[in-house]
Formats: sequence, C-alpha cells, structure tokens
Amino acid sequence: MKQRQRGMTFLGIVTILVILGVAFYAGLRLIPVYLEYSKVARVLEQVRDEHVAMDSPTSQLIRNSLERRWDVEDIKSLGWKEVEIEQKSDGFEVRAAYDVEERFIANVYLVTKFDKTIVIPR
Repeated sequence: MKQRQRGMTFLGIVTILVILGVAFYAGLRLIPVYLEYSKVARVLEQVRDEHVAMDSPTSQLIRNSLERRWDVEDIKSLGWKEVEIEQKSDGFEVRAAYDVEERFIANVYLVTKFDKTIVIPR
C-alpha cells in the first residue's frame, strides 16, 4: 500500500522561516523610527496644551517651546527648526512633516512618511 505524504517539506519550512525572518528584521529596523515619531507627536501635543492656556501665543513663543522640548526628548530625525508654524485666522497651525529612510538590506531602504499637524487656537 502506498502511503500519502503529510505535513510540510523541509523546503516549505525554510521558505516560511525566511519570510518570517525578513518581516521580523523589517520590524526591528522600523521600531526606533516609530518610537521617534511618537516623541514628535507627544512634543507637539504638549506644546499645544501649554499654549492653549495662554491669552496670546506668538510664533516665537511656540518656537521656543519646541526647541526646549526637542532637546529634552532628544529627537534626531527632524530638527525643531524644520517644524512649520503658520498663522491662521483661528490660531496657529504647527506641522511636522518628514520622511525617514532606514537601511534594510544592501541598497534596499524602508521609507516611512510622517505628518503630524496640530492647531493652537487663539
């Protein structure tokens, strides 16, 4: 009687392990990038909370707050001078938009784009 083969072959197991390994490695390379983005988002939220209580926030006061918090949080992928502060009719719009390229394998890079905007009302 002929017996039927069951289960996975060695080649199938190796293929699945390689795919899982590449996905795990990509995750390891991207975790610090997302942790840094969470710092940027937290700083912007803290600046908004700080200036909502003020009667008349100015662009310079917002910039000074960003500089202080940027140094404390040790944010490297985006400089505090690169954050756009635009005066609108209802207040200030503070926007941090940036791209991060993280080397993956040889000449292959993982590119992530971040864009966080907050509004500081008058």
